[in-house]
Amino acid sequence: MTPRLPAAFLGAPLAHRALHDVTDGRPENSRAAIRAAIKHGYGIEIDVQLSADNQAMVFHDYALDRLAHGTGPVRVVPAGTLSETPLKGGDEGIPILTEVLTLVAGQVPLLIEIKDQDGAMGDAIGPLEQATADALQGYAGPVALMSFNPHSVARMGELCPDIPRGIVTSSYKAADWPLNDETRDHLRTIPDFDRVGASFISHEITDLDRPRVADLKAKGANILCWTVKSPEQEAQARQVAQNITFEGYLAPHPG
Repeated sequence: MTPRLPAAFLGAPLAHRALHDVTDGRPENSRAAIRAAIKHGYGIEIDVQLSADNQAMVFHDYALDRLAHGTGPVRVVPAGTLSETPLKGGDEGIPILTEVLTLVAGQVPLLIEIKDQDGAMGDAIGPLEQATADALQGYAGPVALMSFNPHSVARMGELCPDIPRGIVTSSYKAADWPLNDETRDHLRTIPDFDRVGASFISHEITDLDRPRVADLKAKGANILCWTVKSPEQEAQARQVAQNITFEGYLAPHPG
């Protein structure tokens, strides 16, 4: 049976890359941003990338340059070095997923996005999925997994069959995605939802009126969305989405 999202994921809004704000010393996906999200009672969305020694690192980009005081690909650097590589706008290094799981400790829902390691949404995956599954062994809090790459979602179903999984979905505009036309056209229609055992999608906010989204919702899929950046956007998104991933403001709690 396909595992469903716990009710907690449809309640408190989800802080995108945790409750980050570099003006307050809280970089994206940092421990400080995670602590702030917990303090405010928000769910948390984080990203994981792979280190050179096959550890799941909580970090969004494929390269260090934008977010950390380093340069080059994350995946060629060992976890210990990444942990000591300071995040820009904060006073800490890049966290390992196991550290974040210990920090969150089931206090709020945790949504983990596994970044595509194939480079073209293909099936050259595996080590990051395994590292994520290893880190999650024994974790008892509300947690869910998702990826843009359906192959990754399917692999997590094999490794963590009891953890809810979903697909991050998009309009896949050519200007935003350096993929070939065939791949973008395929992913845009979300054809892999049932095949990978997904129970939810997290869809691009500007594309929520897509008929396929309405079709999945009508069939019982949970609909999340990314990324809401204002109360006005939130009001629009909630006409379709059951919960939001947000940044840049303090989203109100429902009820």
